[in-house]
Amino acid sequence: MSDSEAQPVRISSEPVQLQALEPMLEKVREAVGDVPALLAIATEIGHTAPKPGEGNTAKLWELLASVTAVDVAAGRVLEPHLDAVAILTQAGLDEPQHGAWGVFAAEGPGLKLEAKRDDAGHYVLNGSKPWCSLAAQLDGAVITAHSEDNSRAAFAVNLKHPGVTCETPQWTSRGLQEIPSGTVHFDQVPATPVGGEGWYFSRAGFAWGGMGVAACWLGGAVAVARDYATALARGAENGREPDQIALASLGEVDRIITSVTGYLAQAAEQIDAGELDERGEDPTDTNGPSAWSEALRIRGTVAAAVERVQTVVAQNLGPAPLAFNEAYGKRMADLSLYIRQHHAMRDDAQLGALTLKGERQW
Repeated sequence: MSDSEAQPVRISSEPVQLQALEPMLEKVREAVGDVPALLAIATEIGHTAPKPGEGNTAKLWELLASVTAVDVAAGRVLEPHLDAVAILTQAGLDEPQHGAWGVFAAEGPGLKLEAKRDDAGHYVLNGSKPWCSLAAQLDGAVITAHSEDNSRAAFAVNLKHPGVTCETPQWTSRGLQEIPSGTVHFDQVPATPVGGEGWYFSRAGFAWGGMGVAACWLGGAVAVARDYATALARGAENGREPDQIALASLGEVDRIITSVTGYLAQAAEQIDAGELDERGEDPTDTNGPSAWSEALRIRGTVAAAVERVQTVVAQNLGPAPLAFNEAYGKRMADLSLYIRQHHAMRDDAQLGALTLKGERQW
């Protein structure tokens, strides 16, 4: 629907700097719907992409937002691979040299993945892990499991090991149809510890990764906004000038995206300056915002912005593009499902508790 399907999303770079993304974004556009091709692109990008906290966090987020603006599912493929690479680097381990990786940290009722040492002192995984997106097509993953003291730790795992069995779920949603998330079963699967006991959740990088997902959401919202602007422009070319409501809606969308983009740019700058390098759930720490409280703010703000942009655009464009425009309908469905990774009021409750303890600037 948009004339600029491979146009980058700017967070803080100069427009000329973003031009370097355009050939890669064109490759993504050509691979939409082809998961193996998207995984290959993600693997290639992973060798050179910036990592959070190393001075180019905004450029990393521009990359994630730009790919998601081309296709939400493509962003959903790229983000976990880059997150896995960053996690391994933060833990002082080697980056994956071949294949695409995921990050599986979800829990589910009645399911438990346990990590115990075998007779030789090496960790092995047994049990089941839910919500493992594309597990059957990935080469490896960073996975959280319950260790012997029942705390949760992270492990690097080869998903091609014969002890790994991936369920193929019945995915009934229109959204993210290429990326079903099923349960994976592990039977005596060797695992390499990543960062030690409790490290995965206590590191600031956990929060930075959550902000990176929000950058993907922003990219989806930018694409929806571009769809709307393109529709208004084409209508005007055909003699249907936008009325005051249509223009006011476009103005609101512009305000939302501009403010959220500025917020992400500020957070990226703070991360790179070392101002958000503590996870910060210690209730006795009242030295202002931590990486985690800021991640909750950013994720909540971006999720609300995405939902508002989708609502405003859908109300103005009506049912026709949802019914007849494949790219627009896919984008809206993919994005609606993707932002449900945000836990809405439950995340706000976490943020409220931290705010009450003193993690605020007001």
